[in-house]
Amino acid sequence: MDIWMWVIIIIVAVIAGGVVGFFIKQAIVEKTLEKERANADRIVTEATQKAQDIELDAKNKALEMRQTAEAEVVRRRNEFSREEDRLQKRREELDIRADRLEKREQAINKRQSVIDKRANDVEKLHIQQMEELQRISAMNTEEARQQLLDEVEKDTRTDMARIIRQIEAEAKEEGDRKARAIITTAIQRVASEHVSEITTSVVPLPSDEMKGRIIGRNGRNIHAFEQAAGVDVIVDDTPEAVTISCFDPVRREVARRSLEKLVLDGRIHPAHIEKILKTEQKEVDRVIVEAGEEAAFNAGVPGLHPEIIKVLGRLKFRTSYGQNQLSHAVETAKLAAVIGSELGADVEVCKVGALLHDLGKAMDYNVEGTHAQIGAEFVRRLGVNAKVVNAIASHHHEVDQDTLEAAIIEAADAISGARPGARRESLEQYLKRVRALEEIADSYKGVNQSYALQAGREIRIFVQPEDIDDLDAIRLARDIAKKVEETMQYPGQIKVTVIRETRAVDYAK
Repeated sequence: MDIWMWVIIIIVAVIAGGVVGFFIKQAIVEKTLEKERANADRIVTEATQKAQDIELDAKNKALEMRQTAEAEVVRRRNEFSREEDRLQKRREELDIRADRLEKREQAINKRQSVIDKRANDVEKLHIQQMEELQRISAMNTEEARQQLLDEVEKDTRTDMARIIRQIEAEAKEEGDRKARAIITTAIQRVASEHVSEITTSVVPLPSDEMKGRIIGRNGRNIHAFEQAAGVDVIVDDTPEAVTISCFDPVRREVARRSLEKLVLDGRIHPAHIEKILKTEQKEVDRVIVEAGEEAAFNAGVPGLHPEIIKVLGRLKFRTSYGQNQLSHAVETAKLAAVIGSELGADVEVCKVGALLHDLGKAMDYNVEGTHAQIGAEFVRRLGVNAKVVNAIASHHHEVDQDTLEAAIIEAADAISGARPGARRESLEQYLKRVRALEEIADSYKGVNQSYALQAGREIRIFVQPEDIDDLDAIRLARDIAKKVEETMQYPGQIKVTVIRETRAVDYAK
């Protein structure tokens, strides 16, 4: 009984504890909810206050912007108003000017009418005067004009000739002075020691007995040598020497070297001849390349095509009037560079064109055409500058000179060939040039006599004074000089002097 009582008491106590705990928990929850409601009310109140503050700031800013905009509108209206006033004043001024111009135009029209009327009166008076003058002079207008022109031409012809001579003399004097200065500077700076030389084709022999060994049995050795070398070997009465003849200077040089080697070696027979010729051909090819490279270096022209170097080196064995062509090319390049720098031309074009201007002379044995055309076409195929090509093609006036550099190269070529000691000329060539000069001069109408002087460097022409006047004498000198340039080849320049004199003869009886 007691146990059950305790059980019941415990159960009742547990139930009572749970009810009390439930009410306590319910009280705590309600208290928490009240705090949350209070916190939420506070947050809402703060948010409302902030929203009101933001709304107030926005209204203030909007008010400020409106005020600013209204002030800008007022300023713009004031500016537009002032601009409109200015334009209005401008229109009024333009209207006033237009009125003035209209009045001035009316005044000018009135004056023009008066002037036209006076011009008509003057024209009528002029016609009347011309008719009266024609009646008095018994000539019409054309006849009077022609007579006046004839008189003026007669009076001024002598003055024209004198003025032309004076202008030409002054221009020539100034041009000669500048040319002398430039040429003197160029020659002094180059100062070449090269003089006339001839490529020898004579092979010395130790004795005349060697001639028989060169000829061989029944001419076997000499025929084999001539056929393999492509030259002619002349064995004559010249003591202890034989002569090698060939138009190709390189082939002649190979033959000369080979024959000297054969003479020194003593073994002269066809098989050995061919071997020596092949060896010397390679040696000469090497010498040609070295000569071309050395010439390009001395002339200051780097970067040339290898084929151009080879052809340039062949000029080492070519001469013109006794002047070595490779030395002439280098000297011409140096002269052209100095002259080009003095005249403000392209120095590189001057040097390259001058070095290569006679390149065709190394190929003219195998190619048809003049050496200028051959050389120009050769370098053009190898992509050389067009200015250089024109300079090479035109240095003998076979084509027109397109650049200043072409004229400079022509002048440098003439200086190198014309300086004392550079070239020699045979008596036959000298006589041909003198005769050609006199024949050109005598071919012109009015020429009485002509004389070539100073080794063909000057020609003096005496003319008939009744056929050639002073002005015609100047024209004649120009025409003869131009024809000499077109038809003759010569080093340097040729002076053409036309002499006209009038002699008055009378007899006292």
